[in-house]
Amino acid sequence: MRIEGISALVTGGASGLGLASARQLVARGATVVLVDLPTSPGAEAAKELGQIRDGAAWFVPADVTDPEAFNEALDAAEQRGPLRALVHCAGRGGDRLRIINRDRTPGDLDSFAEVLRINLIGTYNALRLTAARMSGNELLDGDRGACVLTASVAAFDGQIGQTSYTASKAGVHGITLVAARDLASWQIRVNTIAPGVFETPMLGRLREDIREGLAASVPHPKRLGDPADFGKLAADMLENSYLNGQTIRLDGSIRMAPR
Repeated sequence: MRIEGISALVTGGASGLGLASARQLVARGATVVLVDLPTSPGAEAAKELGQIRDGAAWFVPADVTDPEAFNEALDAAEQRGPLRALVHCAGRGGDRLRIINRDRTPGDLDSFAEVLRINLIGTYNALRLTAARMSGNELLDGDRGACVLTASVAAFDGQIGQTSYTASKAGVHGITLVAARDLASWQIRVNTIAPGVFETPMLGRLREDIREGLAASVPHPKRLGDPADFGKLAADMLENSYLNGQTIRLDGSIRMAPR
């Protein structure tokens, strides 16, 4: 599916993986609506992208778990033309809670549910509402639209304390093939990226020695992932019309240790 001239929506678009994806889409000729929380630097991100191409990006504040707010973002995207691409990067890190702690107290259930609410239910909400809009499009290069979701290598190699995060990201991986099959009759493709250790604001909160250790643990190349690596793959997945129902690890072949 050609990216040039389409309207796209990127969640978590104010920073990190989402902003890098938006940069790629704008560079390839798309008009992009950035969706992120009202407290995010979304307006500044849209202004930055506008320097690549005037009027190429807009910011609409929304929580991806809020159907009404997310539909407003979709309205904004459709005002720029038929919405044909979704890159869903919005999410949060895990709570780092053990299933039981040292005094045998069970992990907090509300915390577990909150991580799933944002990462998994938020993903499903974004996917279902976007697909409803895409389904009304005319075909373009055989597609009405294409979606790229975000899981994590934690979906496969979850570490101790990552129960909630791993469950949420494994859920995203799990729905990818089902969603691709479900939406095939509408000519909407669905794929997922499972990133490894990336240079994002979330990782930026770690001490430098921890970050260096993570980079050294990557077999090749021995560095943290650059968000631009993610953005390029997301755009390539949107363009490749035969790629569907796949979760692709983007991780330098890392396999996470138990802790």
